[in-house]
Amino acid sequence: MQMRMPGQLMMSPMDRDPGMTRPTPYMGQPDFRIYELNKRLQQRTEESDNLWWDAFTTEFFEDDATLTLTFCLEDGPKRYTIGRTLLPRYFRSVYEGGVTDLYYVLKHPKESFHNTTITLDCDQAMMVTQHGKPMFTNVVTEGRLILEFTFDDLMRIRSWHFAIRQHRELIPRSVIAVQDPAMVEQLSKNITRQGLTSYTLNFLRLCVILEPMQELMSRHKAYGLNPRDCLKTTLFQKWQRMVAPPGKEATRPPSKRRKRKASTGNNSNSNSRDGAPTGKQKRSPGPPGFNISTSVPGDVMMVGEPTLMGGEFGDEDERLITRLENNQYESNGNEDEQDKFQHSPALQHSPWGGQDKKTPQPPTSSSGGPPTSGGGEVETKVE
Repeated sequence: MQMRMPGQLMMSPMDRDPGMTRPTPYMGQPDFRIYELNKRLQQRTEESDNLWWDAFTTEFFEDDATLTLTFCLEDGPKRYTIGRTLLPRYFRSVYEGGVTDLYYVLKHPKESFHNTTITLDCDQAMMVTQHGKPMFTNVVTEGRLILEFTFDDLMRIRSWHFAIRQHRELIPRSVIAVQDPAMVEQLSKNITRQGLTSYTLNFLRLCVILEPMQELMSRHKAYGLNPRDCLKTTLFQKWQRMVAPPGKEATRPPSKRRKRKASTGNNSNSNSRDGAPTGKQKRSPGPPGFNISTSVPGDVMMVGEPTLMGGEFGDEDERLITRLENNQYESNGNEDEQDKFQHSPALQHSPWGGQDKKTPQPPTSSSGGPPTSGGGEVETKVE
């Protein structure tokens, strides 16, 4: 770590040479961020609104930052933890409780570096607040401050934990010279509890109630439901997440291809036909030796989703029907089928009956030419 002289200040990122390829981050100087935080709090005015406080929190705290305060009161130990959304309101409540100035003093802090974070542990941390009412009082709150910074150029606070041990309230010596008994009795009473004003303590108690209700408030703002319906829907969703098996999200499982189940009736009919191959490969229509019996599916399609030829439709449910002229088809099948075709009762009185049994000749025109109309097979192919 580089050593700095007491009078040498660290150069701000805005004052660095713009020609540098990569600005030097705050690495190794987490206590300097606390100095900048104190400096920003001194720039607060009475006109500082919610936007100013939100910008202050965004500059020094991460989006998922948490602030934890632990201390012991008369009724026992207390622990309050608030999230990022309530941090601006917390710092503002300190000033609204009568504080005119707030800053933090760190003595002998210890730094530890991790992969993505830098931890600052200060066992002798002090939160100093100055009060103007009912009289000028300087309150020093001592404790242990543990800060966790992000290991990047912004170096914002991810976790803030302040464990308060004790506090002291200091008043000017000139006030003690007053001989008024009522004034002396008033000076003997503390104006804070463990260094926190009653306004800030009430805010922390409200945070215990408001922090879990943020989901209900956001649901009411988004959907316009009444408080009872917001509570019902929120509890129902939490119950669903509890009963759901771990590691499984409530998403729709991917659709599986349906398997076609063979029917006994179709199997008996297929046995009476010529032996058809039992392959899952698609048959292209029209090659020599084509058997019409193999084109009839022997399976039963289960009615469910719109399916076609064993496939499934996606988002675009379209059925493309194409008509093709099968000019390559020739009836040159088995001789047994041709014999059955010739001995059919429907062809006993046909002009084809006395001709060659193997190749029936189509009727010719009076001029002996080919017939006037085409006799090609027409097949409808569904894709």
